[in-house]
Parts: sequence; structure tokens; C-alpha cells
Amino acid sequence: MSVVLVHGNPETAAIWDPLQTELGRDDVVALSPPGFGAPVPNGFGATADDYLAWLVGELENIAGPIDLIGHDWGGGHVQRVAATRPDLIRSWTTDIAGCSDPEYVWHDLAQIWQTPGDGEAFVEAMNSMPLDDRVAGFVDAGMTPEAARSCAAAAGPEMGRCILALYRSAAQPAMTEWGRELERAERRPGLVVIATADQYTGGEVLARRSAERFGAEVAVLEGLGHWWMLQDPARGAQALNKFLDARD
Repeated sequence: MSVVLVHGNPETAAIWDPLQTELGRDDVVALSPPGFGAPVPNGFGATADDYLAWLVGELENIAGPIDLIGHDWGGGHVQRVAATRPDLIRSWTTDIAGCSDPEYVWHDLAQIWQTPGDGEAFVEAMNSMPLDDRVAGFVDAGMTPEAARSCAAAAGPEMGRCILALYRSAAQPAMTEWGRELERAERRPGLVVIATADQYTGGEVLARRSAERFGAEVAVLEGLGHWWMLQDPARGAQALNKFLDARD
């Protein structure tokens, strides 16, 4: 069996390090999407469809059964695999299920990235910041210093290009349509993680509504924010292990 972790934006696999320790498993694989702590292959367009194809290819090379866990955009990629290639996985977990609800509105920063001109200006400004300032910004947002430094060091023009392409490919109603695909799909056991202080994913009401549509279980992490796996890795691992152990 393999537990596969997929992170999001603007991150590297370092965000999983404390959680991996707390999980206490020897079957965990952390995958880094192209542009986010991993090189971008030639010709890679960095759209949501490109990332779906990338993740499918990675999973096809991993011995199953696979329990697939995604955070942030990693959660989006996981949901799309669950909808389109359920044969590749035993179970799936996401912490952005609320983004699939028809009432979800992209957060302000995503809307900047989705706007031609504004997105490019934001990425350029981000890349021009001194490394220590980027690190401080991530720490203020909820990362540990170690994870913040890894993510800040990975930022650059390549990540910026991937951010813009990915978010523009997911402008609404794309997220809603992908949620409908998952709702109609052949179902694998799913877990929706709800970090109640996460300001980016639509809130608990939308997440619970999506979980019901997808036939998924719910794990509520009261008071934790977007980087719950860094803020309280022990509590996050407890919720994940409870779900995973029930599959054994």
C-alpha cells in the first residue's frame, strides 16, 4: 500500500514533513507538481488538465493500492483523479472540497492571478522580494519557518508562470463542473478535511455540502487554518490515520 501526498500553491513538499513524522508510516510518498518544488517538463502547459495528466502518470508508476491525499491545489488534482481515474486509487482525501460547490467564489488573490496584467504584475512583485521577506510572509500566513524557507526558495519565474496558467484554467465555472464530475463518478471512499479557520476554501458549510454530494466522510480540524498540517501535525495525522486505518 502507498499513501501519496500532493501539495499545492505556492508550496513544496516541505509542508508535509511534520505530518509525515506524525503519521508514523513507512509507505508515504510525497509528490511535487511541476513548478512547485519540481522541474517543469518541456512543453508542459501548467493547466489543470496538464496537472491531472501528470498526477495520473505518477500514480500509474506507484504500486497500489493507493490512498491519495491532497492539500490546496493538490486537493483539486486529487478530486479530479477520483472523478476520472478511480481505478488508480483505493481512497482519496482533500481539504478544498468546498471549492467545488456552485456557490464558491475564488478568493481575492486567485482572482488577481486570473486577471491578465494584474496576475503578471503580482508574480513579478513577488519574485522581486528578498528571500527573507518572502519567508516572513509565509510564516505570518501560518507556515513553520522551515517550510516557509523551502517554499520561498522555490518561488521564481517558473512557479509564477505555472500559478497563472493553473488558476486561469480553473476560472469558474470550471471548479463547479469538476465537482459535478466527481459527484457522478464511480465512488471510492473519500475524506473531506475541514480546517475551520481556512480562509481560502469556502468555509465549513460548503465543504460539508460537497462531502455529502461526493459520499465522503468529514474530519473537522477546529481552529486550524490553511496549513493545518504545519500548525498541528499530530491532530491532522490522527484524523488521517483514523480514515486510513478503516480501509485496512
